[in-house]
Amino acid sequence: MPMLDMSLEELKRYQGCTPRADDFDVYWKRALAELEETPADDVWQESDFQVPNAICYDVFYTGVKGARIHAQVVVPSQVKKEYPALIQFHGYRGNCGQWITKLPYVAAGFIVAALDCRGQGGISEDIGGVKGNTMRGHIIRGLDGDVDNMLMRNIFLDTVQLARILFAMPSVDENKVGAFGVSQGGALAIALAALEPRIAKISTQYPFLSDYKRYLDMDLAKEASEELSDYFRLYDPLHEREKEIFERLSYIDIQNLASRIKGEVQFALTLMDNICPPSTQFAVYNKISTIKETQIFQNFGHEDLPGQEDRRLQFFIRDWIQVKATE
Repeated sequence: MPMLDMSLEELKRYQGCTPRADDFDVYWKRALAELEETPADDVWQESDFQVPNAICYDVFYTGVKGARIHAQVVVPSQVKKEYPALIQFHGYRGNCGQWITKLPYVAAGFIVAALDCRGQGGISEDIGGVKGNTMRGHIIRGLDGDVDNMLMRNIFLDTVQLARILFAMPSVDENKVGAFGVSQGGALAIALAALEPRIAKISTQYPFLSDYKRYLDMDLAKEASEELSDYFRLYDPLHEREKEIFERLSYIDIQNLASRIKGEVQFALTLMDNICPPSTQFAVYNKISTIKETQIFQNFGHEDLPGQEDRRLQFFIRDWIQVKATE
């Protein structure tokens, strides 16, 4: 087996090395209480992009701290009482993508929503009142201020708000709502399912935002590792605040949320990944206690995984959508 990190046997036992804040559960209870006090006030606008058999909407809603958040939602135009629904999350610094990427799921019989993360590459508003990309530093943004205002914490809550909008739709089967994504998108699917227990299926691929100390220890100078390294070099060169910093980061560390998941999980892991190292992926996977299936790609890194998109669609179709046999 090729090796970038630990052996596979060690990975299957690994539980993460980033300390968990003692008040972690209190923190997220307080965060969800803030969200409860935040009316979504969602506004639906038909997009200029339209196709036969579906209606494409730009949806704007209010997240915590008053930010207006954007999502794409595609609804099959055929009149039907209830559809299963999927929520799609994008990669780090990206956006909700092109409409066409949702259409295969709609064709299969799903309502699909895709979030623009605040402060990243879409048109959602960040908490500072600006639209668009802050380019980098999203993990550490807000780290030195009020821990209830860290950017990633607010993004996690935006995923929950979007899910609740879908659950409230009369055309959505509330027992069949799933979430998926790759890298940061995979992390957000995990976070959403942990914070909104009605999410019934989750498909994640080499999720980001896990076990931050491990990123720094491995020092791969990629994404999270580079941001954290720069932070310590600039603000804590002697690592005198290291324990405090990692405890704060633990609030937005998805490995600490993973045990809350109630839904069924499909998890694709890569053993040559130098963006989201294998140990950071397994730190999440090993804490998931619900029904889970895994695909381990031994020779692959942070890249397209052969057949995985097909497996994802089949995972969501299974038990949710009847596939008619060819006559």
